[in-house]
Amino acid sequence: MRAEGYRQGVAPPPAGYLDAASGQPLNPAAREALAAAVDAGWADPVRLYREGRRAALLLDAARESVASRVGARPADLVFTGSGAQALHLGLAGALAARPDGALVASAVEHSAALAVGDAHAAAGGEVRLVGVDRQARVDAAAFAQALPGATVACLQTANHEVGTLQPVDQVGRACAEAGVPLLVDASTTLGRLDPPEHWSMLTGSAHTWGGPAGVGILCVRRPTRWQPPGPQDERGPELMSVPLAVAAARGLEWADEQRARDAVTAKALTDQIRDVVAREVPDVMLLGDPNARLPYLTAFSCLYVDGESLVLGLDREGYAISSGSSCVADTRRPSHVLAAMGVLTQGNVRVSLPFGVTDETVRGFLDTLPGVVRDIRAIVQAPSEDGGR
Repeated sequence: MRAEGYRQGVAPPPAGYLDAASGQPLNPAAREALAAAVDAGWADPVRLYREGRRAALLLDAARESVASRVGARPADLVFTGSGAQALHLGLAGALAARPDGALVASAVEHSAALAVGDAHAAAGGEVRLVGVDRQARVDAAAFAQALPGATVACLQTANHEVGTLQPVDQVGRACAEAGVPLLVDASTTLGRLDPPEHWSMLTGSAHTWGGPAGVGILCVRRPTRWQPPGPQDERGPELMSVPLAVAAARGLEWADEQRARDAVTAKALTDQIRDVVAREVPDVMLLGDPNARLPYLTAFSCLYVDGESLVLGLDREGYAISSGSSCVADTRRPSHVLAAMGVLTQGNVRVSLPFGVTDETVRGFLDTLPGVVRDIRAIVQAPSEDGGR
């Protein structure tokens, strides 16, 4: 059946597609807006002739729409080329404004945030990574203790790899008391959950809410000390296709209209996945918090099964999931998230449900998964359930 909210004539996500956290098809509103904006917003929005002014009006409207939904002012928001670029610009810009202080972040942040930390450390700066528990949740008290003398702090709303929600409100209040700006990476939650409130900077990625790939957002609330890192022209850090920005904004509006109903459906389906996987697949470890997690995402590791082999085996059966560290290109690289959690760092897979996923797709995946795991274990001659080979 089609998910409620998808209009007649607009197809739901491809059958078997279960990797929404990596991106999902354009939602109906984003697709419609993109088609219209390609014709209406193709001109350079800084030009004064009619076509340029029309493009500028469209871009301003898109910025105002997104800003209103994340709790920012339009003047505080710029569109970027991706959520990862927004993370880089936000953190690097804060450190450029005050390079003598430390960067504080959880040990399970997106690789783009950790890369800024590596560059800051290489330049002689200090980076304080705060550890997490076995559910990937950072300790808010430990995070607060790391803040004195910091220039900027960074925390995700929810872990992109295992789905655990982070204590953003507690950390945000601690940062405010310490006078340290907090960048919140909301890529996993915008369009899916209520936006966070306690932040100085916020980033997101349109492809995770059903907008177009190649669009991120960076919001910097005043009076946060921030300056664009690296050389800039008169346009500043925003160099964005107007049609893509318009589609991203309309896509977020649509996602916000669907998210309350979608969260209930998605939570029931991911609960079902966790229950069936634990019952039907031997030697499996469920990852992330079972309750305080993203409603649409769950993850697990299968002993004796390489994650990439499992992804390819399921792909042959028509199901798309992800494996490895979810924010790096090389899926064979050990996951820094799982390493920080202190669990097995290989063989992990993530299932994330797109808007419009059907019950039939989830049931088919669960019917297929045990056999694919069994086949892979047989190939590698893993110990059988009774301890033999």
